[in-house]
Amino acid sequence: MSGSNEALTRLAAVIAQRRSADPSQSYVARLLSKGEDAILKKIGEEATECVMAAKDGDPKRILAECADLWFHCLVMLEHYGLGPQAVIAELERREGISGLDEKAARKAGARDLDGAHI
Repeated sequence: MSGSNEALTRLAAVIAQRRSADPSQSYVARLLSKGEDAILKKIGEEATECVMAAKDGDPKRILAECADLWFHCLVMLEHYGLGPQAVIAELERREGISGLDEKAARKAGARDLDGAHI
């Protein structure tokens, strides 16, 4: 595992520990206690800030906003019982697959689910 993967794993572990912390003492505990809508709203805000930083072209701000977005995505993953290793595994699964082919496969899978009778 590379250093960056280890950093994500360590941060995810801290986020998981903070889940049980006092929401008045921990930002992560407070956000997780507010539930899905608050977490997703925060990700939307951070994604918008990341896009705005990129449009401004300031590398330091781009990095800061991207770090904020990644952090909040880790909080979301914790909310759903997932972690960064699951995302990394998905990226590794896609490695070597054309983005166009991968997107077409997802669309085909969605069509198969739409036509499925349960």
